[in-house]
Amino acid sequence: MPNDALLSLQLDHLKELQARYESAMAEQGFDGLLIASGAAPYRHGDDQAWHFQGYGPFLHWTGLAGREHCWLWLRPGHKPVLWLFQPADFWHANQPLPEEPWQTVIEVRSRQSPEAPVLDDPGRLAVIGDPTMLEGVPGDINPQHLLEALDETRVRKTAYEIECLARANTLALAGHRAARDAFVAGESEFGISLAYQQATGQREADAPYHSIICLNDHAGTLHYQYYDTRPPGHSRSLLIDAGVRFRGYCSDITRTTAGPGESRFAALVLGLERLQLRLCGMVAPGVDYIDIHRKAHQGIAALLSATGLVTGLEDQDMVEQGITRVFFPHGIGHFLGVQVHDVAGKPTPPPDDAPFLRLTRRLEPGMVVTIEPGLYFIPSLLDPLLEGALGRHLNSDLIGKLRGCGGIRIEDNVLVTESGSRNLTRDS
Repeated sequence: MPNDALLSLQLDHLKELQARYESAMAEQGFDGLLIASGAAPYRHGDDQAWHFQGYGPFLHWTGLAGREHCWLWLRPGHKPVLWLFQPADFWHANQPLPEEPWQTVIEVRSRQSPEAPVLDDPGRLAVIGDPTMLEGVPGDINPQHLLEALDETRVRKTAYEIECLARANTLALAGHRAARDAFVAGESEFGISLAYQQATGQREADAPYHSIICLNDHAGTLHYQYYDTRPPGHSRSLLIDAGVRFRGYCSDITRTTAGPGESRFAALVLGLERLQLRLCGMVAPGVDYIDIHRKAHQGIAALLSATGLVTGLEDQDMVEQGITRVFFPHGIGHFLGVQVHDVAGKPTPPPDDAPFLRLTRRLEPGMVVTIEPGLYFIPSLLDPLLEGALGRHLNSDLIGKLRGCGGIRIEDNVLVTESGSRNLTRDS
């Protein structure tokens, strides 16, 4: 899609947001809403701040990630007003704001103070944002029912949001290809991270989340957070879970690659990818997302049986006795938007058999979800199972040979359409 078309979609997006937010304000009895972008807190005992990304509702309207001390004022029937913090400062540069059509529907003002602006005749005002930044600001601070209603406005994506998510996928996939090439060339986790950043044109600090880059057994830690600067003696596997932020919107993609000579592990990767594609095919209006999670466990059981990792049990018995949860301990996915784990996913708590599931809703057109089954060799989960009564059903020799590969996760970002789904990752 050409940029002109994208920018035109943004105008439609803002018109839709105006209607959604006005409805939420009216239902809760507010005359106006002031949104604080927030700012990075300082580290304790230090004069350096953490890196800042932005507050969800502010990004929902502006897409301006990383903008601190900015304020957005919304009123029914009025043009929104955006105050950008642009101090006269010789220590830091002010980020330029490109001229784009959205500035014709939002009034942009510059100010040098980080404090909340003084509003003319605000009426009954709601103020939302980081409560540590809102002390002394007039208005109702973070009213819970309004926050819940505003979260709901982010569940069904506009055409503009979908296009931004698709472009974030395209950019991230270039990084994943570069990461795989770096792995094949024998790079370290740190070297693979650099290759990913170079290919995406995005600093690690600006990514929507810290990239998970795991060689070998490091993939057995679901959110492994370190990068070895030296490559292992033998690179058996790569798991990379990494995304890109585009105009505020996030991609969240995971791929796993088997190293040379790892035929058993490569077969597992292939089997899990086939399962993942079947699960992506389940995404459609009216489908309960919990059912996709449970279908994933049935697929993991079939894969464990087919590869000889577990023997002497029916697939359903593996699920019911908790064996599949040892190999696949997390949920099948979550909502995706201006936050990686986007809001409003759990109006009801997850079921007992899926305690870490981040989405418990029935799917509707416009929702964007991730589908990310995994199969891991996690010592803290596997060892008690091997030592218990069910251990006789596990192929300990094969598990021992595969432990050093850590695990597998394959993740795509999928849009629910009116008649089915669109895989934003595979279609990019």
